[in-house]
Amino acid sequence: MASIASKNARSKSKSKSKSKSKSKERLSLSELKTLGHQLLSSRAHINHLPILLSHVSPTSPPPHALESLLSLHSFFAPILSDLPSSKPSSTNHHDDDPELIYNTWVRSKFDIFVNSLIDFAASPLADETLKEVVLDTIMEFVKVANGGRFHSAIYHRLLHAIVHSTVPVNFVVDLLVSKYFKYIDVRYFTYISLEKLARTLEAKDISDHGDVNADSNDESHSKSSLEIFIHNIHYVISHIPPLEGSDEKSDFEMWSRSGGDSKDLSGNPKAEEKQLHTEKNKNNVLSAAKIAKKMKLKFTKAWISFLRLQLPLDVYKEVLVTLHQAVIPYLSNPIMLCDFLTRSYDIGGVVSVMALSSLFILMTEYGLEYPNFYEKLYALLVPSIFMAKHRAKFFQLLDSCLKSTLLPAYLAAAFAKKLSRLSLSVPASGALVIIALIHNLLRRHPSINCLVHREVQEETAKETDADLSSRKLGIDHFDNEESNPIKSKAMKSSLWEIDTLRHHYCPPVSRFVLSLENDLTVRAKTTEMTVQDFSSGSYATIFGDEIRRRVKQVPLAFYKATPTSLFSESDFPGWTFKHDGKETTDGNDEKEITNISDECDNGSAKRQRVEFMI
Repeated sequence: MASIASKNARSKSKSKSKSKSKSKERLSLSELKTLGHQLLSSRAHINHLPILLSHVSPTSPPPHALESLLSLHSFFAPILSDLPSSKPSSTNHHDDDPELIYNTWVRSKFDIFVNSLIDFAASPLADETLKEVVLDTIMEFVKVANGGRFHSAIYHRLLHAIVHSTVPVNFVVDLLVSKYFKYIDVRYFTYISLEKLARTLEAKDISDHGDVNADSNDESHSKSSLEIFIHNIHYVISHIPPLEGSDEKSDFEMWSRSGGDSKDLSGNPKAEEKQLHTEKNKNNVLSAAKIAKKMKLKFTKAWISFLRLQLPLDVYKEVLVTLHQAVIPYLSNPIMLCDFLTRSYDIGGVVSVMALSSLFILMTEYGLEYPNFYEKLYALLVPSIFMAKHRAKFFQLLDSCLKSTLLPAYLAAAFAKKLSRLSLSVPASGALVIIALIHNLLRRHPSINCLVHREVQEETAKETDADLSSRKLGIDHFDNEESNPIKSKAMKSSLWEIDTLRHHYCPPVSRFVLSLENDLTVRAKTTEMTVQDFSSGSYATIFGDEIRRRVKQVPLAFYKATPTSLFSESDFPGWTFKHDGKETTDGNDEKEITNISDECDNGSAKRQRVEFMI
């Protein structure tokens, strides 16, 4: 009987809760306004608080959600300084205080309200116009809910929801960028939160790889979700504007109040004492000048933690493209990227091309030593590189990497010969770049001018057959398939491929190759070619240049006398093309045709006799 009674009680309670939820759903907009006014007027209507909270949802009609949001914001904003902390207190001597019990309950409802706002901002069902109001409300609580100091906990929960959203949240991030990323403290705590989130994803990725008993479907689902999270982190961190300067004279805007303004935040001495106690360890980051000094460190930690993740290929490429401009100049120690960049450079293909810019900066400006750099660079010289998207930047960096006069002769010769061989299989625009690169190599390194003209020495009695075969004309000892430039035997070869470009089908190539006929060893009479002028060329640019080119002499078909026939009789023996305008008789036509046919028969007979003799 007792069990039956308990079942009946539970069924009654469920029916009551259902009736209550239905009544909430049936509330009109005017009724919600009435509940909001009553809540703001007296504590006697505090039970309206859960009802209004239930309407702050993406599934609620936008007018109802907006009205509930405005009423709750007006209720919580004036009393935030009097509310206790969300963390449970270690002392229990005030548990019987009615005021404390009331404030603790209101604090729990405030936390529910903030969570509802964050879920609303990250929901795909919410209206975009209403999302902007929700984000402004959240950032207002970030500003004032911690006694005037930046409430990093609420802001971290917002970024956590954005990063862990499985649907695009670009709209919310764009709002943050346009309205709040101009404040230095917002950027500062954004880097701190992104570092924590990246470390959490890294630990989760390691645990997923370590679990060998995981289901394949769950593993693929978790992998796809992880890639979405990484995309979200990259979208946020790549849209944070960099810090312009870090000196004390710079003026930085702060979203929260500075440390000097915190004394007048509340008239309650207990609240001030509690605030000073909870923020005692954060006084060194409240002023804009101190935040600016630590910004570079937080920036570095956030990016290094992000780059440790297993980046998807599209994110990987986007990071490599912008790394040398948007990240390296603002790192506290750019050498920390050496492992990431060398690992990317060793992958090969287009990834290596994209990593070359950042790696070159680390080598030239920060003293990074990479022993196999030129060997990897030599391996990138393939025909496909001349059709790559980022080929212009690659060729400029290639020219810069080969600019040092301390480069060994065998290495300069290997690059010159490799480029010379590629000129036979690349488009016309690629041939122009190759000619410019080889021109600069020959000018910078006179020791490889033997590749341009190699004289054949006379045979001696002491030479072996191998020596004679090595000097035999028509044999190229260059090994095009060798990936190591030291073993390519380029110094024993010549740039015969460049000579073939004299007869190239494209006029700009055949004209431009004549520049190599000058004596490039005389540096005073020659200048280096600007590779940038040819690195981004294509068939369209070549055609445009030819159209705009002013030609001094144009070949024309010139005749001293007006021609009377299309062809001359000497072009076709036995045929006549004269026509005097008079009609000939049939007999004359037959005689003329007979003569022509006899001549054709004699010609065919002669050809037969010749073929028989052969």
